This record gives sequence, structure tokens and C-alpha cells, in this order.
Amino acid sequence: MRANRGTLHFISGRLAAGKTTLARRLAVDEGAVHICEDVWLSKLTDGITNFDDYVKWSRRCRSVMGPLIVDMLRNGCSVVLDFAGNTANERRWVRSLFEAAEAPHVLHVLEVPEEVCLERLALRNETKPEGLYFATTSEEQFREISRWYVAPAEDEGFHLTIHTHTV
Repeated sequence: MRANRGTLHFISGRLAAGKTTLARRLAVDEGAVHICEDVWLSKLTDGITNFDDYVKWSRRCRSVMGPLIVDMLRNGCSVVLDFAGNTANERRWVRSLFEAAEAPHVLHVLEVPEEVCLERLALRNETKPEGLYFATTSEEQFREISRWYVAPAEDEGFHLTIHTHTV
């Protein structure tokens, strides 16, 4: 068994908080593989039009991603998982990965004010940057999606790094 394990980095933060921007930077800084759920979803689906579609396709993608991530970590490759680790349930899935690999982890938490997220969302909707733009999201949809965001609690036991809205 190989002693050196890769580190799993993952991110929690509101929609348009800068998760993908941070993930890309971490991948370069850490020499890690960047796995972006939005890229997988955009390449493997015919489009996601509602939350139920997202859940269905996300589960399918994660069923393939999960074993791959565990293997990479076990083999010493660090991974930056770029997906919304925004609920305790999503974070439990990530925990199952780094625990199965017996690998270290860092949960990066983006603490970005709602008004900054909305400004970033408007710009993303307007410019549709490749790799960041998944679909046009209205302010109403932003608020609906934001209802699901639950910041990590101390009792979840993650190694946290907090980032402010300067990301």
C-alpha cells in the first residue's frame, strides 16, 4: 500500500461566490487535478432544465467520479473537487471519498456577501464565460437555490480554510 496520499480539496459557498475560480487557482497552486461537476454535466447531458434533472444527472456523474477520485487520492494525486458542497449531505459524500482513500482533506469555505454573488451572477449571465457558465440564472432562481445553502458546522469535523469575498 502506498503511504503518500493526495489531498482532497473541496469548496462550499453560495451560487456565484467564486467556487470555480478558487478551484482553478487551487489546482494550479497544489498541482492537483481539477474535477468540475459542471463540465461533466454539460458534456454528458442534453441539458438540465430543473432541479430534478440536476439531481438525477449529478448522481450519475458522482457514481463515476467517486471511485476515480478515491483511486487518484490513494495513488498520491491531489484533487480539487469543484462542485457545490453546500449541504451536510453533499459534504458527507465527499467525506466518504477521502475516508475511503485514507487521505487528508481541506474544505474551503467562501464567505461572500449575497450582493457580491448577485453582481457576479449578472456578469456571468451576460458574458457566459466558458467553464463558469452553466446556464442563465435569474435573481429569483439565485434566491431559491440559496435557500439550500447550509454553511459547514463545526461538528461536521472538517479541516476548514475560510476565504472572504476577495476570491
